[in-house]
Amino acid sequence: MKSVPAYFEPFDLYLFGEGTHWDLYRFLGAHPAEVDGVQGYRFAVWAPNAQQVHVAGDFNEWHFQELPLYPVGVSGVWAAFIPHVEKGQLYKYSIVGKDGQDVYKADPLAFFCELRPGVASRTWDLDNYSWKDSAWMEARRKQGPPLDQPISIYEVHLGSWCRDHAPESTGFLSYQKIAELLINYVTDMGFTHVQLLPVAEHPLDESWGYQTSNYFAPTSRFGTPEEFKGFVDALHNAGIGVFLDWVPAHFPKDDWCLGRFDGSALYEHLDPQLGEHPDWGTYIFNYGRHEVRNFLFSNALYWLHEFHIDGLRIDAVASMLYLDYSRCEGQWCPNRFGGRENIEAVEFLRELNRVAHEQFPGVAMIAEESTSWPGVSRPVYTGGLGFTFKWNMGWMNDSLRYFSLDPIYRSYNHNSLTFSMLYAFSENFILPLSHDEVVHGKGTILSKMSGDVWQKQANLRLLFAYMWAHPGKKMIFMGTEFGQWNEWNPRKEVDWCLLQFPAHDGIRALVRDLNKLLVAEPSMYAEDFSWNGFKWIDFSDYGASVISFMRMGSDGSPLFWVFNFTPVVRYHYRVTSPKCGVWQEILNSDSMYYGGSNVGNIAQIETCPDDFGGEGYLELTLPPLGALCLKYQGS
Repeated sequence: MKSVPAYFEPFDLYLFGEGTHWDLYRFLGAHPAEVDGVQGYRFAVWAPNAQQVHVAGDFNEWHFQELPLYPVGVSGVWAAFIPHVEKGQLYKYSIVGKDGQDVYKADPLAFFCELRPGVASRTWDLDNYSWKDSAWMEARRKQGPPLDQPISIYEVHLGSWCRDHAPESTGFLSYQKIAELLINYVTDMGFTHVQLLPVAEHPLDESWGYQTSNYFAPTSRFGTPEEFKGFVDALHNAGIGVFLDWVPAHFPKDDWCLGRFDGSALYEHLDPQLGEHPDWGTYIFNYGRHEVRNFLFSNALYWLHEFHIDGLRIDAVASMLYLDYSRCEGQWCPNRFGGRENIEAVEFLRELNRVAHEQFPGVAMIAEESTSWPGVSRPVYTGGLGFTFKWNMGWMNDSLRYFSLDPIYRSYNHNSLTFSMLYAFSENFILPLSHDEVVHGKGTILSKMSGDVWQKQANLRLLFAYMWAHPGKKMIFMGTEFGQWNEWNPRKEVDWCLLQFPAHDGIRALVRDLNKLLVAEPSMYAEDFSWNGFKWIDFSDYGASVISFMRMGSDGSPLFWVFNFTPVVRYHYRVTSPKCGVWQEILNSDSMYYGGSNVGNIAQIETCPDDFGGEGYLELTLPPLGALCLKYQGS
């Protein structure tokens, strides 16, 4: 077995050097090839500071000095064709750096990897799946950006949503089995999308997956890359969109992956003030280097194109935007203008979002951005970053803080409820109750609620109603939808056993009905990002901790929401009628079907005339720690 120098088109080399090779994953990495009638694989890796590069694997019994790769001009790429290599074989690169030290590296552009604890790459090919979701993809393309569509996202960690309990099992279900179970559950619950925590290969089971080791390889824990394609395909054919967490902010220091790849700081900055993240002990990508930008750029497009992903949620955007993120004075380097903004990262994000929306109409680019950076979800041509949506971290923090308060103190913190509407339309927001809130000793969303067990459950139902009624798209983490008590555990599945208890099954029933209401009523989603879809009725009754507002669709059709944030039943509560006529209570979070006390308004409610010639009012019974949704029935 001998290696043969590989040929590349000059245009590929030019685009890579320029940083604009969108299909980089078809240029670098291991690809099936044929030379002089002999089948094998072509290996190519970027290692510009290497003295030598060899490839070895189980195809040559791991003899690392036997199969050299050859430099391709002055591109920094090393490549060779290896005959008789077959699909599915393990391999690594041996790279001798400038210092003469030999390091063994996994392929940065491998499509499939060895199951942990092994870290070798596996030869694989891309074009091995026949998609069946053309109707979904065409509808997505025609609809364009999903700003005026109902979106309710179920956030899922594949390794712990549901587990395999067979005695000899690793605990992980296959992509196929997870798809079957998840489709049934998500369809029943009425969620429109699932959001998967990072699926790209990572070394540690006891993690969310944010320490990405192989950016182009779906994790082998659950199956092959084409089985992951089958997972996405199945969800699309069931009418469920798939968002994916993507991590371009940092990468781990493990000596077998990207860090110090060719003996030098290749993908990262050499200066630790620029290249190392103090919070996570990871390396930060060098966004100013063309080839590194190209690596990340092509990886994002890879998931959108090759796996039909409907959107990327980009993790830790704030850490990319600011050079002083989580650093004290003297621990960071200012940009060329003396500022704290990471100019190269900003340019990278803008270009990525521009191309993603241009090439994949209907795809959502979602920013987890925790600061007040302006225009995160505004178009690039207006000076924005170009994301479709931004997580509303302010709403989340204010709401959870408010609901953790004993109701006796809530009247003094009324602004925690109302403040979000001061900026609700400054961005295209997603309201998240995410995985970040159920780990590292934070408890769960239910455990954060105040009061005894009944009040905690009532508060959670009230929070869900308030969240779904509030402008913005919705997202909750798995288990939250039925009030899980236990913090997330990577070795255990969601506490499905709780559903045998009526109170927990009732919480889930409310989320199901809220999702149905969201999809059925355009007033709940069509104007999520405009004052045209929202109108305060009364936000000033802080003494009673009651607020009321109206949601409106594009046609002006209203839904009237009233919230009582205390455990006190409020009889004969008068609130200005947003429209004269007859109203019907169509949802009550205190209903017995949801585990509540069943206080509410059974009959239709007519507008009462105002004694002073005003618009009139409704006289309601407000349930304890409850939310009411009223629908206009006519005059």
